[in-house]
Amino acid sequence: MAHSTLPPVAGTTPAGPAVVTTAPRKTRYGSDQASGPRVALRMAAGLIIALIFISPYVIMAIGSLKSRPEILGVPPKYLPATAHFDNYATMWSTPETPLPQNLISTIVIASCATILVLLVATPAAYYTARFKFPGKMVFMFLVIVTQMLQPAVLTAGLFREMLALNIADTWLAMILVNAAFNLSFAVWIMHSFFASVPKEVDEAAQIDGAGRFSVLFKINLPLVWPGIVTAIIFTFVSCWNEFAASLVILQTAGNQPLSVALTKFVGQYDSAWQYVFGVSIVAVVPVVILFMLIEKRLIGGLTAGSVK
Repeated sequence: MAHSTLPPVAGTTPAGPAVVTTAPRKTRYGSDQASGPRVALRMAAGLIIALIFISPYVIMAIGSLKSRPEILGVPPKYLPATAHFDNYATMWSTPETPLPQNLISTIVIASCATILVLLVATPAAYYTARFKFPGKMVFMFLVIVTQMLQPAVLTAGLFREMLALNIADTWLAMILVNAAFNLSFAVWIMHSFFASVPKEVDEAAQIDGAGRFSVLFKINLPLVWPGIVTAIIFTFVSCWNEFAASLVILQTAGNQPLSVALTKFVGQYDSAWQYVFGVSIVAVVPVVILFMLIEKRLIGGLTAGSVK
């Protein structure tokens, strides 16, 4: 009997049953086959970038421990001969700048303004994301346009407005100003998070008997929490660092925030730079602590929606 000379079919063997073979799966992104020198170059580049961003804070920390002659000395000394930790104690007791009251003012203004922004922005963002109404796009455009206006441009008008309302030189004035100028950013960022939640979630909750407020606070808020945290941190930092409007509206030294109190140590003919550096460190520390506490949720809020 003649044997067949036909070649075996792909995926089969001449002496056995068919064997299913699969081609190697191609990955979308190739593996990173970085060599040793390339890894070292990346690490060096990352270290240089980190040093560039960290160096101002290192200079402030070192300068706050120097004496005034060491700061003004020529040639300059990069490290103090003796660490003057007493600078931090002395700067709190300067008569012309009541730093304890300034710190309290900063905390109260930034915290209350952030809370007010959340109370207004949360329902506004939810409504604009869930409902259609006439002029919706125009409204959203006007909201984002207000972000282009900064307090420094409107200080004169804001001061006259606060005088008319009889709340000039008060914490309430700055709480309202800071909340107004940060509201648009909070509405926009929270709007995008509410819009990413399917409407079927609201409909299912309403079928179960939940009201509109229950749907918002019990169903939606836990789902958009990363966006809320992102709005909180950016609003709080913006209010904490606000300077121009506070300089004009708040005239009593004890009502002014740290950003304004800092300028009191810089005079026309003399400047206490060791206290300037010390107050700067004190102003930075609370914000750094806040970032450390909510770092994971903040990163989640910034990257949410990048992968579908």
